[in-house]
Amino acid sequence: MENPRQLKEEDIVMCTVKRIEGATVFVEIDGNTEGSITLSEIAAGRIRNLRDYVSPNKKIVCKILRISGGNIQLSLRRVTGKEREEIEERYKKEKTFSTILKTIAPDYQDILNSIKKEYELWDFVERIKESPSLLEKFISKDKAGRLVKILSEKREKDKIVKKIFILKSPPLQESGVGEIKDSLRQKDVVIHYLGSSQFSVSSVGKNFKEAEHRVSAAIREIENRAKLKKLYFEMKEK
Repeated sequence: MENPRQLKEEDIVMCTVKRIEGATVFVEIDGNTEGSITLSEIAAGRIRNLRDYVSPNKKIVCKILRISGGNIQLSLRRVTGKEREEIEERYKKEKTFSTILKTIAPDYQDILNSIKKEYELWDFVERIKESPSLLEKFISKDKAGRLVKILSEKREKDKIVKKIFILKSPPLQESGVGEIKDSLRQKDVVIHYLGSSQFSVSSVGKNFKEAEHRVSAAIREIENRAKLKKLYFEMKEK
């Protein structure tokens, strides 16, 4: 198996779950090579339902533990909340750029491949914010202008609202982990564990009011569930 991106141990990477065979989860790393995750590296402690963590075609952020020949071993549980958010943000930038490029250039895949030979795609997207002329190395001036304009308009449209809260169970409450997971099952928002019983809840909307409404509704629901389950809940100031 090839390692086209020269992946290294300790790298944090975006993966797509491809299949589950027994106690091993096989994933595609960054869309170009395969890796595997053993059951013990999915989550700490006992896993009651594996599909709460992984299922075919789900995007997950993993850490590379070992690379031995063509075998790449990864971990899901060793990724911190901060690392996960950073990689997910990079993935979002790359996906947005690729989607826009596809609409203006039929040979978009060849262009992406050329860019990736010189830059990490997410870093390239950041660079063209300050130096749009970089694009002209890979596409015509006219197409570069159109792409930068669309990217700029999209950044103005997308408003992100994020809030942080603490959610934990009493020390002797055996069902605490399950109760917390149940409280965190929310639609239309993204929730990440940040460590030390802290979680972030975020949403993207066409305007601030829309995103704020989703986040506030989710927080109210989480707080209400926490009270019913006798969990500790506290909002954190950002």
